[in-house]
Amino acid sequence: MTQILTIAAALEPGQQQYLLEARQMQALSFAVHIPLVCFGIALPPLLLFVEWLYLRTSDELYRTLARRWTRIMVALFAAGVVTGTILSFEMGLLWPNFTGTFGGVFGLGFAIEGFSFFMEAIFIGIYVYGWDRLSPRAHFASGIPIAIAGFTGSLMVISVNGWMNHPTGFRLSHGKVVDVHPFRALFANSYFWHELIHMYLAAYIVTGFLLAGAYAFGRLRGRFGRYERTALAVALAAAALASVAQVFVGDWNGREVAATQPTKLAAFEGLGRTTSGAPVHILGWYSHGHVEYGIPLPRLLSLLAFHSTQATVEGLDAVTPADRPPVNAVRLAFQTMVGIGSLLALLSVVFLFARIRLKRLPESTWFYRALVAAGPLSVVALIAGWVVTEVGRQPWVVYRVMRTSQAVTGAGGVPIGYATLAIVYLALAVAVGWVLCRLYRAPLAEPI
Repeated sequence: MTQILTIAAALEPGQQQYLLEARQMQALSFAVHIPLVCFGIALPPLLLFVEWLYLRTSDELYRTLARRWTRIMVALFAAGVVTGTILSFEMGLLWPNFTGTFGGVFGLGFAIEGFSFFMEAIFIGIYVYGWDRLSPRAHFASGIPIAIAGFTGSLMVISVNGWMNHPTGFRLSHGKVVDVHPFRALFANSYFWHELIHMYLAAYIVTGFLLAGAYAFGRLRGRFGRYERTALAVALAAAALASVAQVFVGDWNGREVAATQPTKLAAFEGLGRTTSGAPVHILGWYSHGHVEYGIPLPRLLSLLAFHSTQATVEGLDAVTPADRPPVNAVRLAFQTMVGIGSLLALLSVVFLFARIRLKRLPESTWFYRALVAAGPLSVVALIAGWVVTEVGRQPWVVYRVMRTSQAVTGAGGVPIGYATLAIVYLALAVAVGWVLCRLYRAPLAEPI
């Protein structure tokens, strides 16, 4: 701990006049961009699966579905270009001390991410152009690099975030980064694998439930032919399988947090004091060192974190108040994520039972009403999960090495940029919503 504090002290803090606004700007950009990333990860494989079904069966329904999903992919990729470009600029403009100090450590990851983006853009162009110009098999093959690029690009960003939570692969000497090992930093940190799998499952959950929710909405309005049933079944199957698997990955994720970021875990549960046999509180509000108005489940936190009801869980009292995250913000986000995730897993079990045991889709109107709500709720859970990850790490931008207040820009004009950014994102949301509504209402026979 002494060595960590010495390293942190060696990094001179920047001016902090607009720290809150800078964090809010970054948070807004992430909240807009991350759902688009989910579609970039999950939609190309789903699209290729549907096109493969067409190649296998020669059923024109699958070709029609693939072409219509291609439109969604293109529209959301275009929106992702805008939000991703803004995020790239924000990294340097809002956090110059962070990028200036540690760019040599994580720069390789962002370089590969940029290469992946250009490869994805090139092959999306080929894929869209080639629908009526390439042979069916060549066209299918042109979509494979899109799925690969979506995977590698997001993988690099997740590896950088894992490094920020568990920094390795470098040393600091007099405030300068030396002895850099980029591959060790990006791929040998203990956060990399569980963050990667957690995010990829989340991508299929968000993409699957949003797509399925659109077709469920059509069913509630009397629009549910063979095309809609097929599209719903494909999207919902992916979301359902990912939701069930996410329960187990979430347990893995929580145990890694308990081992490497105990203060974050204490914020999850509002654990004010280090406790043996620590409880979990459902709902409630953290105040004066404990959770008020919550429903306690004795010893459950110790059991979940360390698989022992007698295990000692480190509380918030183990660090100074200046080294604690905003507890209620983290706790609310965590409970939101877990609560919605549990409901989505339950809905998934209902679907899988009907699909596997009864060999049909569920018939209850209430199921489809729940499915319509599941799409937006999955996005809320996704954003809440990233709040847990990022805000739970505070006050550190690089955990126990550099504080967020040391990374922020000292430049003025941040509030003006913040207002401009909000206007840009509002206009983008309106434009994307308009495009998606037109795609949804377009007749099936309309060419791409």
